[in-house]
Amino acid sequence: MRTLKFSTQTLLLQIAVVLLTVLLFALAFGTIMVERITQEAEQRALTLARTISSQPQVRQEVARISAATGTPPSTVLDRGPLESIAESARQRTSALFVVITDETGVRLAHPDPQRLAEKVSTDPSEALAGKEVVTRNTGTLGPSAGAKVPVYAPDTTAGGGSAVVGVVSVGFAREPLGSALLGASGPVIVTACGALAAGVGASMLLRKRLRRLTLGMEPEELTTLVQDQVAVLETTHEGVIGVSTSGRVTVVNATAQELLGLPDLQGTPWADAPVPEPLRDLTRQEAAEDEVLELVAGARVLLATARKAVHDGEDLGWVVFLRDRTELAQLTRQLESVSTMSSALRAQRHEFANQLHTISGLLDLGDTARAAEYAHRLVETGPLEFPVEGLERLPEPYLQAFIGAKGIRARERGVTLRVGEDTFIRGSVKAPHDVTTVLGNLIDNAINAAVSGTRVGGRAGGADGVGEGGADGADGSDGERWVRVDLLDEPGPEPLDGSPRLGTLHAVVADSGDGVAEPDRLFEKGYTASRVPGHGLGLKLALELAQRRGGEVRLLDAGGPGSGKHDTGSGAVFAVRLPTAMMFTTTSGEDA
Repeated sequence: MRTLKFSTQTLLLQIAVVLLTVLLFALAFGTIMVERITQEAEQRALTLARTISSQPQVRQEVARISAATGTPPSTVLDRGPLESIAESARQRTSALFVVITDETGVRLAHPDPQRLAEKVSTDPSEALAGKEVVTRNTGTLGPSAGAKVPVYAPDTTAGGGSAVVGVVSVGFAREPLGSALLGASGPVIVTACGALAAGVGASMLLRKRLRRLTLGMEPEELTTLVQDQVAVLETTHEGVIGVSTSGRVTVVNATAQELLGLPDLQGTPWADAPVPEPLRDLTRQEAAEDEVLELVAGARVLLATARKAVHDGEDLGWVVFLRDRTELAQLTRQLESVSTMSSALRAQRHEFANQLHTISGLLDLGDTARAAEYAHRLVETGPLEFPVEGLERLPEPYLQAFIGAKGIRARERGVTLRVGEDTFIRGSVKAPHDVTTVLGNLIDNAINAAVSGTRVGGRAGGADGVGEGGADGADGSDGERWVRVDLLDEPGPEPLDGSPRLGTLHAVVADSGDGVAEPDRLFEKGYTASRVPGHGLGLKLALELAQRRGGEVRLLDAGGPGSGKHDTGSGAVFAVRLPTAMMFTTTSGEDA
């Protein structure tokens, strides 16, 4: 069996709703009309009953019969004045019945002579108690809306209590609901036809609009399409941002929100979206589609591209793609450090092999004395040392190996790496990843600055800009390019729960380069003095990592010609503070 299309189902459903609404309206209208007619009949009955009960002849006759012993027979009552008055009033007002009873409820007047001198079929007690009653009953003559009014003796007034001698009961036939609806069928039919025509017309227009908006697809197809879209957008590892031709953000998947650290921007004008300005520039008309942007968002390094979305020749807007290369950048830096340390270990192994060969040769020659002397000299001098001046000031193994590896790289580029005299480390590194990233960036930048600098020698001081060599550059000989690192750890408060004591790592990195030309832009995303593509992200990433730990990276001295306090030229000086990056045992923190 072929299933009806959704638009056809919608049309039929709306027609059914209109029909049901019209029927309910007709039923409600008829019910209200019947209720109003019934109330009018009750008021008419009450008025007529009051009129009859107040007639002197009725009061006298009812009082006379009530005072007599027994009730006259029906033949006498049929010819009596009460029957004549009641029938005359009934015929004149088209009432269903006009009944008069005595104080015991026996009929003295009734439209059917056969019912005279009999008890009434409804309870007259309330009227006999002196109350006027409006009733809706079904008696011997059928359903009626009527009223019962007490009849008082001629010598008393209404409210006289025990002077009630009878009851006048008047009723008008209640019009059935069907008759009421039949009487109002004309307006109801016209209203129903108008509502039905309007509903069908609106349904046809809605059906046409739905087909246009859904490109002729059925709801099941739309559901599948949306599910596929959500599955693709939410499972991909790339951030996706859709911008319509009207300049509003239409799609932002969870990955894009996470990478940019932003809430859902759907519906936000793209021009006002809190995204980096270079990212917005990718969607400008003059932007090239193949342009790749590298930027820093928070602590992440992102690659961004934008492409024009076109369907059947229609411009749908832009789609921006974001890729996270933070882990790749961090792994690259760690790989460089490992590679440098591996080179140092290979050099040590080669040196050890040469020393063992020398000892082995002396022993083969039987010259044990010279072999022992050579071995004692090796013990005194130790193994191959890293090319870092003052490295013995770093007792912490991780920092010693890391700075030593950087020293090998610096030496390969003609730069001397020094550990300053102000270095004082007592604890051990707790956050090697952040320490490696932040210090590695600063040391690499300092090495690059020293290599590319036009000046050699100069100041090799610490944070205050004055080193042990004085202001004239005595710390480095003429023609020397250098980088100096000063490290200091600061223990934090002693924890009460017995956990390890944490502390802050302070570092100062200075170089013999030409300084920073634009210090105000130094920490901007993408800013770099290097012309090599991909640079300009390391320093910003180091700052983000430090701030994430509650620390900072700041420029103490921009350097440059004549910027130093005690010399005529110097390189840049950076300071780093990394809270909770160090850990102290009870022994290491005793002297804190």
